[in-house]
Amino acid sequence: MSRIPLIAGNWKMNKTVAEAEQFIQALLPKLYATDGADVALCVPYLDLEAMVDSTRGSRVEVYAQNMHEAPNGAYTGEISAAMLTEIDVHGAVLGHSERRQYFGETDKALALKVPAALDAGLKVILCVGETEEERENGETERRLRHQVQEGLEKLDTDRLGEVVIAYEPVWAIGTGLTATPEQAQDALSFVRALVADRSKEQAARTRILYGGSMNAENAAELLALPDCDGGLIGGASLDPAKFVPIVEAAVAQGPKG
Repeated sequence: MSRIPLIAGNWKMNKTVAEAEQFIQALLPKLYATDGADVALCVPYLDLEAMVDSTRGSRVEVYAQNMHEAPNGAYTGEISAAMLTEIDVHGAVLGHSERRQYFGETDKALALKVPAALDAGLKVILCVGETEEERENGETERRLRHQVQEGLEKLDTDRLGEVVIAYEPVWAIGTGLTATPEQAQDALSFVRALVADRSKEQAARTRILYGGSMNAENAAELLALPDCDGGLIGGASLDPAKFVPIVEAAVAQGPKG
């Protein structure tokens, strides 16, 4: 099974509904000639319904930036899978480094969130990655092993390939720094090997994204890496003129596997 590249734009806490509508009207006409890559926008909760409605019939899917593992309950400020699927949201980003750093997201919670999302019919992007301190201390592989194994622990082996894993070198997010192609490939291949420890077949299906300041200038080089199946795009996803060239680079690269 070939791995179609996925370019997912993570807006973080940006864009009101009005700004989101302006963005999508500018983006969609530019994507007509970019068949061959999957495109997703990971938008704030209040933008979700508007973006789902505005992208109907297009190739753009809409993802939430988080989701609680419980179907309901006393979890003030949280959103359940059913609330997302009711408005036709396609998927959810889980375990983003900012959720881990600022809001105490744990691998224990993610182990519950991943199967809950898939069981509800949502697609999943599971984020993993090391901090600058962990890399400097030679702990990159230890950190990735823990995050991948814990995050996928409660998922049936035959469903591993359904989860997209985004490798985020935390030290390269919002800093303008980018891992060298060699650093990126080493981490991406290690993540795939961790999935292969449970199933080589599922590892061959698993799409692994690079999530560290990918932009129009470096996208082609990063997407050419053997184990890079797309990108989780931050700042460059806020401007159609910067986002579309990354999608075009993914189309030019084509499927792998």
